[in-house]
Amino acid sequence: MEDTITITMNSKPKEKEKKSKSLWAHAFDSLKKNRMAMASLSIVVLYILIAFLSFTGLIGGEWAKEIGPAYDSPFWVKWMSGQAASFSIEHLFGTDILGRSVFYKMIKGTEVAMLVGFATGLVTMVIGVILGAIAGYFGGKVDEIIVWFYTTFSSIPGIMLLMAITFILGKGIIAVFLALGLTSWVSLCRLIRADVIRHKNREYVHAAYSVGASHSRRLFLHILPNVFHLVIINFSLTFQTAIKSEVILSYLGLGVQDRPSWGIMIDDAKLELARGVWWQLLAATAAMFVIVLAFNILGDALRDALDPKLKGK
Repeated sequence: MEDTITITMNSKPKEKEKKSKSLWAHAFDSLKKNRMAMASLSIVVLYILIAFLSFTGLIGGEWAKEIGPAYDSPFWVKWMSGQAASFSIEHLFGTDILGRSVFYKMIKGTEVAMLVGFATGLVTMVIGVILGAIAGYFGGKVDEIIVWFYTTFSSIPGIMLLMAITFILGKGIIAVFLALGLTSWVSLCRLIRADVIRHKNREYVHAAYSVGASHSRRLFLHILPNVFHLVIINFSLTFQTAIKSEVILSYLGLGVQDRPSWGIMIDDAKLELARGVWWQLLAATAAMFVIVLAFNILGDALRDALDPKLKGK
């Protein structure tokens, strides 16, 4: 009898340890174990820090200042060709046609890219979550109207709609925010709608109804927190898509004005390549490649970590 009691008493702590973790705790543990995801997250944080320092003027604030002759090659290119050159962060990617630092222009372009990505993701999140949640929760005619609206909206070619909205709003960074946000919400709206339909008849929602919870309380305080992992995953994917779209718009002359962006740098490089000047193209494409790759890897890792269907796999 004593042995039985001892075993029972000692098994209680083990039973507590075996309690299943929450979805968010499991996701955090999964991300910590994924080295590629943590490296990608570090890169994203680094880009955000660079964008913040550029916005405050601590770095890249003198991007318009002439630092040398036009089309001066980077110092490391001079070293490789046997020319005398001293290390200089300003000349890391040489100069452009006006003798301005390409490196500082790339830093300022990072600020633009991060601002565009964050603002676009925010606009997409607000529109997609609100419309998707309302359609999925209320159903009926409300659902039919919203589904008809986003189906019609998505039938228009994306680049055509994006260019049309940009023409209407005019040039500038605010127009880019709105144009990208207003054309990127459909996929999130569909995902939120489908998951809200799946959750609205579950026991915890009926329990909230039984204690007198209103429609808004059941929707925003009970259902949405259980589907918010979709918002986080979509935000990371929308962020990098917005960065690429901004580059396309700026390349076409419909994007950011009066400040450097990666798209403008790539557009400037069209004529420079004929002169054998390739470092501005290298700086812009390398900066864009690293952050887009990091967001792609991080988005896949977030999907694997936050999707309840993949939990434990």
